Amino acid sequence: MSIAHKQENRVVLDLVREWKPPFSPEAVVGECADTLKLYGVKKVTGDRYGGLWVQEPFFRRGISYKLSEMEKSRIYQAFLPLINSGRVELLDLPKLISQLPSLERRTARGGRDSIDRPKGAHDDVANVCAGVAQLSIGPIPNPPAQFTTYGYYVRENKPHRWDGPLEGGGYATSR
Repeated sequence: MSIAHKQENRVVLDLVREWKPPFSPEAVVGECADTLKLYGVKKVTGDRYGGLWVQEPFFRRGISYKLSEMEKSRIYQAFLPLINSGRVELLDLPKLISQLPSLERRTARGGRDSIDRPKGAHDDVANVCAGVAQLSIGPIPNPPAQFTTYGYYVRENKPHRWDGPLEGGGYATSR
């Protein structure tokens, strides 16, 4: 789960949480709903992993859950210019710092680009942050939240601004 807000022409990431298995999906939805209410979030957008099962538990807690219209690769493609233009302030999370630069851009035979994680790697934290940033930049009246089946929770006081090379080498853009 990730929550962000728009500040002028920038997106500021406020919160990222992750639940590692084994866990109770119902309990996780309860924790999410409690956190969302603290932020005043009444509508969320989620990925399509797990299908529609997650909509009902959110609805029972007074939160509208919409499936994302964009698939993962398109979310990353929309996120790239936001990062490159310095319009996103991310939290300084080790998992996010490792997942973003590991994303790979691949071109299919037909010329269509896709962006995804390397085989055997995870991109859940990167995906949830890219999704919420992409949602935040548009005209959305409520603070947006983006969900995935995983997340990560570390709240640092200083957001990390992705406008240059990462410590230890690499960049926060796809290769």
